[in-house]
Amino acid sequence: MADDNESPRGELTTRTLAMPSDTNPSGDIFGGWVMSQMDIAGGLAANQTSHGRVVTVAVDAMHFIRPVKVGDVLCVYTEVVKVGRTSMKVQVEAWALRALSQVREKVIQAEFTYVAVDANGKPRPVAG
Repeated sequence: MADDNESPRGELTTRTLAMPSDTNPSGDIFGGWVMSQMDIAGGLAANQTSHGRVVTVAVDAMHFIRPVKVGDVLCVYTEVVKVGRTSMKVQVEAWALRALSQVREKVIQAEFTYVAVDANGKPRPVAG
């Protein structure tokens, strides 16, 4: 759980407005939509690190902390925490900038693993 003094970990990578079309039957933003936004941001960070195409191979420790509401701005922060020969682990945090109060709250955190691939989809060394 995020405490009131916690700050985002990593670099702001994407910002997206949560829209009514992204809701689940309860009226909250669908968790899968948030996860896809996190994967996009994590992929951008991995792409920059590997200097090329990457694919998502795992998502670990996905923690849904608070719901995202319509009108919130979803801010996704990323930090590459480990680089192997062909893979990278990226810590990804989603924070909601609440529409009505402008309060920022951590809503989801996870660790994504990406593999650098060549034009044929085969693993390749991470450039760097």
